[in-house]
Amino acid sequence: MRPARFATAPPEPPAVAVLADDLTSACDGAAPFRRAGRPARVLLSGTPLTGHDRAADVLAVDLGSRLLDEAGAVLRTREAARALAGAGLLLKTVDSTLRGHVAAEIRAAREGSGRRSVVIAPAFPAEGRTTRLGVQYVRGTRVDESEFARDPAHPVRTADLAGFLPEAVLVGPDVRTGLPALLPDGGLFVCSAATDEELDRIVDAVPDPGAVLWVGSPGLAAALARRHPAPAVPGTGGTAEPPAAARPLLAVGSANPATRRQLALIGREPGAVSVAADGPPEAVAARLRAADTPVRIVHTPHERRADPAGPTRLLAASMAALAAGGPAFDGLVLTGGETAEAVLRALGAAGLDLHDEPEPGIARGVLAGPPGTPRLPVVVKAGGFGDDAALLRLHALLTGGPERGR
Repeated sequence: MRPARFATAPPEPPAVAVLADDLTSACDGAAPFRRAGRPARVLLSGTPLTGHDRAADVLAVDLGSRLLDEAGAVLRTREAARALAGAGLLLKTVDSTLRGHVAAEIRAAREGSGRRSVVIAPAFPAEGRTTRLGVQYVRGTRVDESEFARDPAHPVRTADLAGFLPEAVLVGPDVRTGLPALLPDGGLFVCSAATDEELDRIVDAVPDPGAVLWVGSPGLAAALARRHPAPAVPGTGGTAEPPAAARPLLAVGSANPATRRQLALIGREPGAVSVAADGPPEAVAARLRAADTPVRIVHTPHERRADPAGPTRLLAASMAALAAGGPAFDGLVLTGGETAEAVLRALGAAGLDLHDEPEPGIARGVLAGPPGTPRLPVVVKAGGFGDDAALLRLHALLTGGPERGR
């Protein structure tokens, strides 16, 4: 995959720019600002930045860099950061379990943006991801000793941020005193947090939020959004209520155990049809089209494959074949960043206009694209987020049916 070029900056820099390594991270980073009243648009990787400068206060860019080698990820991140350096707030999202080219992309975003100081706070307390003394934990377990260490596509190698960012300074618990004193000299500053209140204190400790590069997960994005809200603008940036779906489809590509438990639970719904995308796309699409049931699911195979990207390509090809045959779904739940990006690209979308954040780390919106793009409602969820009943609730949210699984 060739790195996309972001040489041309938008004529009017957005109030908030989010740089993410996959689509779910872009949605997660933008959604808290949407909840705070700012219209937000998420762009698929490779989509030109020009033409979207007036679409929203918040512009989140899926760099697609988690699928690249490190050199490609660095080039893509640096160019995007340079193009969006004029944003009022610049947030580089990182996975809250430290998957991907985390260190290399932080350095590239710093270089491209020209911001001397980088505030790093990857905690996401709502999902049990915390940072203590520069070490990342998931519900009390180091991420490199958790299920994320066995991720088939992007296993976590270390939980110690200081280990792969040796130049970084660990900020002590008295962040309101320590951080302002460090920022003028520049550098990378890793902040610990176990609660949303602690993330709020980190944001409050920075005298000029627009002068630093922020690095974090949805937890930090939410803290920034709480400090920088904006009044809602009716009818702008996807604020209109998405239409209810009568024939929704769930496309599940994440191999994360949490998602597989969610998949198993919704698959036990009465009449549910669950199809593995492990054969010819036309055959998979035909099975889904023939299913006359409220719950239809297409998913990557349960067993791990030698080619981690292969199942996602098959699933996206199946979705393209399904869409090519005429209206077969009127709403989507997409799980897994690579799956979501591949499916939306197969449908010809440029991205999403966000509507809301129904649960922490989950975004809902409608397709954004060229004139004539349908207002298809879409919910995007990262693989590791949500309890076992999350897909049940998101399916009900799309259809307007009774909420289940609480």
